[in-house]
Amino acid sequence: MAENEKKIKIKIDGIPTEVPEGTTILNAARQIGGEIVPPAMCYYTSLEETGGKCRTCLVKVSKGSDQNPKPMPKLVPSCRTTVMEGMEVENITNPDVLEARKGVVEFLLINHPLDCPVCDQAGECDLQDLSYEHGLQETRFNYVKRTFERIDIGDKIQLHMNRCIMCYRCLYVADQLTEKREHGVLFRGVKSEISTYIEKALDSDFIGNVIDVCPVGALTDRTFRFKNRVWFTKPVNAHRECDKCSGNVTLWYKGEEVLRVTGRKDEYAEVHEFICDTCRFDKKKTSDWVIESPKKVQHTSVIASNHYEELKPPSVIKENKKLQESNKEQLSRSERYK
Repeated sequence: MAENEKKIKIKIDGIPTEVPEGTTILNAARQIGGEIVPPAMCYYTSLEETGGKCRTCLVKVSKGSDQNPKPMPKLVPSCRTTVMEGMEVENITNPDVLEARKGVVEFLLINHPLDCPVCDQAGECDLQDLSYEHGLQETRFNYVKRTFERIDIGDKIQLHMNRCIMCYRCLYVADQLTEKREHGVLFRGVKSEISTYIEKALDSDFIGNVIDVCPVGALTDRTFRFKNRVWFTKPVNAHRECDKCSGNVTLWYKGEEVLRVTGRKDEYAEVHEFICDTCRFDKKKTSDWVIESPKKVQHTSVIASNHYEELKPPSVIKENKKLQESNKEQLSRSERYK
């Protein structure tokens, strides 16, 4: 960050912070961290032009700026609204924001199937977390849900449009990382869907990243499907020399077996160094990698229930020389009375 870069002073839920000019409200909140950070289903830091589609990050601007202190008349998407000097923003402290977020989640769940028990995204699903925090106990939607047949778009990726929330992340990552995008949005409005052109297979060295950026279970790894639940696996950071990408990945272990390979995600489930398909699909042996350390998992994540902080967890029964000698002595005493 440049030393002479202009800083903007704002408040989010009463917490002051300074951010560079041009920063969005969402990224300003992420700089503070904690519960005041709005959720985001479509925005992705490392993908250009994302944001503004899912509306889960709506906030209330109670003071526009020092020059114009009037509040903005409507809730605004924090991922698309840049900060201004003296701006004051309300997120979790504003009941209208929380009520609007419940409505947004209800809309996202209108067509989404209740198949979490068989979905490979379970345990890592942003929509699952949102519905737990803001969802209704029952649906008010009385019409027939949209349904689609599952499509294998290539030998490594399966598309399940029933779960898609039209966040467009998979389109942006394909535009940014591949020379030719082979999938897009068909039709308009309620009939919109993600699809390939006449079910053409997705074929690119980096197309596997559509799996990492998908916030729900619409795009899943066919090589990992139904092999295990994510909370029964052990995520470990590793790297290798790769001529296509950075080679920095997360290996997901079950015992000594690598079940899948993903890009490294930050606390907001975003990948900043996208990986190639060779690293993702073809390198699933420990000998292929240089192991670094266990991946840090937030205590609120279901993955933390089966996590560990050391690469080689200690045995259930630790070796205790003093106790062993004491046991031998006790055994020798009891032998005298047999």
